[in-house]
Amino acid sequence: MKTANSLLNKLQWLPTKLQESLRTLNPSNSNLNYGAYGHLIQHFSNHHLPRQAKQLHARIVLSSVTPDNFLASKLISFYSKTNGLPQAHHLFDQIPQQNTFSFNALLIAYCQHNKFADTLRLFSSFRDVIRPDNFTITCLLKALAGSFCEEGVAKEVHCFVLRGGYNEDIFVCNGLITYYSKCMEFGLARKVFDKMGERDIVSWNSMISGYSQGGFYDECKALYREMVDTLEFKPNAVTLLSVLQACGQSNDLLLGMEIHRFIIENSIETDVLICNALIALYAKCGSLDYASKLFEGMSDKDEVTYGSLIYGCMFHGFIDKAMELFRQLKHPGLSTWNSVISGLFQNKQYDGVLDLVWEMQACGLRPNAVTLSSILPTFSYFSNLKGGKEIHAYAVRNNYESNIYVATALIDTYAKVGFLRGAQRVFDQSKCRSLIIWTAIIAAYASHGDVDAALGYFHEMLDNGIQPDPVTFTALLSACAHSGIVDEAQRIFDAMLVDYGIPPSVEHYACMVGVLSRAGRLSEATEFISKMPIEPSAKVWGALLHGASVCGDVELGKLICDHLFEIEPENTGNYIIMANLYSQAG
Repeated sequence: MKTANSLLNKLQWLPTKLQESLRTLNPSNSNLNYGAYGHLIQHFSNHHLPRQAKQLHARIVLSSVTPDNFLASKLISFYSKTNGLPQAHHLFDQIPQQNTFSFNALLIAYCQHNKFADTLRLFSSFRDVIRPDNFTITCLLKALAGSFCEEGVAKEVHCFVLRGGYNEDIFVCNGLITYYSKCMEFGLARKVFDKMGERDIVSWNSMISGYSQGGFYDECKALYREMVDTLEFKPNAVTLLSVLQACGQSNDLLLGMEIHRFIIENSIETDVLICNALIALYAKCGSLDYASKLFEGMSDKDEVTYGSLIYGCMFHGFIDKAMELFRQLKHPGLSTWNSVISGLFQNKQYDGVLDLVWEMQACGLRPNAVTLSSILPTFSYFSNLKGGKEIHAYAVRNNYESNIYVATALIDTYAKVGFLRGAQRVFDQSKCRSLIIWTAIIAAYASHGDVDAALGYFHEMLDNGIQPDPVTFTALLSACAHSGIVDEAQRIFDAMLVDYGIPPSVEHYACMVGVLSRAGRLSEATEFISKMPIEPSAKVWGALLHGASVCGDVELGKLICDHLFEIEPENTGNYIIMANLYSQAG
């Protein structure tokens, strides 16, 4: 009679004779080798042979042999992979003296089935019976990241890790980074990352992907640069996917192209996820032709692929082409619906946005955070406060109100329909206040002319360690323009480059011209334009024309209109303003 050990050796060389060899087993042998049987079960599991594994388990059961922790762990792992979670738990319950090894196998089984709440309950019930180890804590962190993210719980778990001395384990630290990132606690995640004595590629990817998924795109790209510069680890597909997504969201075409070149030069496999990210990057950054070439070259396309190209067509105003692509899909998924809805909004097809949302729901799909952030601004154009509140209620019921894009859209919508109190409430309830959330509330108060509140939130944002971007300064300068605060506006404008390294764009120059013009300081505004290091745009001249119109300065108005008629001859509004100026002058 062959022993399990000899059978295992045979199976390694003759996998086609598994069934024949299985018949030679005799589990009732008094010299049963649990380790060999455990490895045999694992062998069946690895080679996707569930029938043979179950037959072997049946023979063990019929022989009244009780598996030890090692053999039971292998059986638990096998049943977990074959959707037999109840059998796996039953096996664990039958072990006479359960230990950490078998306990971890069961925890992993529950995590693999995304039964995160059950994983936490299981850990809670056995934590005083079985001493957890590093693998236990890693499973716990994965379960927490999948189901329960609150600041208090995160810190409590971290304290548990420190007390148990698990903080030196690289897998535990990686789990903490992932957990904190899911909880939007990026400061704490980064502290764990920075304090790690040893990192692996997962450590870098956890932090980089956390930044990318959380909307901290600059931090994501900066950490990627740091990773490349250290030469410690070579970026893999997971790294590149996260950074490509960050590049697409932040319109960083140069870095995106650099990563694309890196992928080609290093022969990194471009699966559908990488290709989708590249198409989204090029489409969002305006390179629609290249995005189309990538699209045509893909043999395996999914909903995101179509959605990315549809967005590109919408971005360039090719609405009919985008809708043609959309209608080619028999059963478009939610991501594709969202791309079309977003594109229609960008092209000011507001009625079409709402019609498509109703059509989507009629097809049995429910709006998600992306849908909500696209349709909310539509209500501001219709001055529909009731519709905005209904969407807000839907977001709360479906736990979308914490999403930074939904929160930003709510703040913006409420501000535009005059419901500033609602915008303030959304901001107050935001747990993770990223830059775009701060900028949204600053812009909300700026649009209502409350410069004190806008500046107050700006300084509070700085106190919280959040650095402004160009959009933040546009909102601040707009607030000053509404209130006619010239000196404060000048200080803010000067601070952009000096204190924050942000060179003013034409948008910021237009705001400053607006500030000076609204204050009646037309000569200063004219001189300001003459000293601009960039070519004045229609917005810049338009801001000065508005001031000239208010002050009744016909000569200046005529000079300004000469520039405007050359830049945008089709804009009839400029002709009307000039006619009104002549009319006022008699």
